[in-house]
Parts: sequence; structure tokens; C-alpha cells
Amino acid sequence: MAKYAVVIVGSKQYRVSENDVIETERVSAVAGENSDGKEVKLNQVLLVQTNGKAQVGQPFVPKASVTCEVLKTTRLPKVISFKFKRRKGYKRKKGHRQTVVRLRIKRINTE
Repeated sequence: MAKYAVVIVGSKQYRVSENDVIETERVSAVAGENSDGKEVKLNQVLLVQTNGKAQVGQPFVPKASVTCEVLKTTRLPKVISFKFKRRKGYKRKKGHRQTVVRLRIKRINTE
């Protein structure tokens, strides 16, 4: 049986196991400027499963955490938002680039 956990990062839930690489939105608790290569501890663990036995938190599993390594902080491609009303001369163009953090899960701690 594989050991895995469900964690909350930036209002989203991720199912992770050791050596997984996930891409999350940038949260100040996860990564700041020049934080590539640093370790991050995620404490909001909803569920941990080891050897077929699951621990479910209410809302979080006590004393459980997930240790991650920040691989890279990047930005996604630009998304264009364009508004237009015909025959009125109304046009608005706006762009947005989301910053994301790539994390490698090092270990899942249950104690």
C-alpha cells in the first residue's frame, strides 16, 4: 500500500505521496522571493493513509505534516480578458499571469 496524504495549499486540496511533484498557486507561507531549494512544512493535513489504515482529521490530523522542497517559482502563460460591446465603441483588454510554485514532496510525517 502506498502512503499518501491530502493537504490544503492555497484553498485547494492535493492528494500527495512521497516524491510527487505538484504545482500550486503561490502563497506566502509556501514560498517567497528567492526560496528555490528551501524546505517548506505544510501543516494543514486532512487525511493520511499508511498501510491501508486512514487517519481522518476533524478538520486536520493532529501532529501530521508534509515536508516539501521548493523546486521553482514560475509564472503561467498570460491569459487575456477582453470585453466588447458592439456599436458602442467599448473595448477593454486586460492580461493576467498567475505565479505558481513547483513543490517536491519529501516525506509525510504522522508524529
